[in-house]
Amino acid sequence: MSIKYLHAMIRTSQPEASHEFYTKGLGLIKTRQFDSESGKFSLIYYATEQGAPEVELTHNWDDRSYSNGDNFGHLAFSVSDIYKTCETLSNMGVSILRPPRDGHMAFVKDPNGISIELLQEGEHLAPTEPWQSMENTGSW
Repeated sequence: MSIKYLHAMIRTSQPEASHEFYTKGLGLIKTRQFDSESGKFSLIYYATEQGAPEVELTHNWDDRSYSNGDNFGHLAFSVSDIYKTCETLSNMGVSILRPPRDGHMAFVKDPNGISIELLQEGEHLAPTEPWQSMENTGSW
C-alpha cells in the first residue's frame, strides 16, 4: 500500500486577504484554482513549490461565515528566517500570537482564524530584539 499526503482544506470568506497572507506573508505559491459557476465556489491551492503538499482554500460565494471547532490544531511551516518572516507578517498587520523569542517557534493566525505555527529551519537563531521582549498577543 502507498500513501501520499496531498492537502489540508480551509474554508474562507476572505479569499483576497487569505491570498495575501499565504503568498506575501508566508511566500507560498498559488499552484492552481478551480472556479465552479454552477456550484458557486472556488478552490484555490497554495504550496511551497509545485508538487508539494498544498493548502486548499475553499471559498463559497454566498455570505456564510465560519467558526473554528476545537478539533483542529494548526498548520505548520518551516521558514529560513523566523524573525524576517514574523517581521513581514507583522508589517502586513498580522498579529504575532506567540513571538519567536527563542529563535525557533512562533504562532500567527491567518485571515480565517487558522493557527499557523512557524518553525525555524535548522538550528535556533540567537534571541534578538524586539522579539525577545515581546509578550504573547493571543492564544494558539
